[in-house]
Amino acid sequence: MVSTDNLDKYRSKRDFRKSPEPTGNEETGTSEPRFVIQEHDASSLHYDFRLEVDGVLKSWAVPKGPSTDPSIKRLAIPTEDHPLAYATFEGVIPEGEYGAGTVLVWDMGTYRNLKNDEGEGPSLTETIDEGKVTVWLDGEKLRGGYALVRTGDGDDARWLLIKMDDDEADARRNPTNTEPQSVLTGRTLEEIAEEERT
Repeated sequence: MVSTDNLDKYRSKRDFRKSPEPTGNEETGTSEPRFVIQEHDASSLHYDFRLEVDGVLKSWAVPKGPSTDPSIKRLAIPTEDHPLAYATFEGVIPEGEYGAGTVLVWDMGTYRNLKNDEGEGPSLTETIDEGKVTVWLDGEKLRGGYALVRTGDGDDARWLLIKMDDDEADARRNPTNTEPQSVLTGRTLEEIAEEERT
């Protein structure tokens, strides 16, 4: 089932004759829901946090990237739903196109909805609507519980991405600085940009 938001907003912002981004017709869901975090060097460097929900990737832009320190709250700004194929997109979006800049798959894996661990709680769609999402990430760089909490309403709504205080929390780690390579290709943003230029 595809999200009610569908991918119309995503497609309306892009010219696929110019941008190498997926159109959204490429693939279907997987047996276990995935998450992906993409580093995106656009007008400003940020990280896109994406969760597979109802046939799309629900997405938030996190300007400072995720933290492994439970005391740190990161701003997470909701963006349009992205197609599932975007989970493995890496490359350069050309100048003049929406989101122009280099995209790198910084982390990826599967996740569990902690409010529905036994299959009896609310769906992830319901927790997003409620404004309090708790998921367990099984990624290559990030593991453990993370909460997405909505603050404000309407146009003023913003979200916070917070590491939960569990065995995977580590206030000393700074993975966005110390682990810059793609989990798909081992490349850095600079290497991806250079390879696209040649």
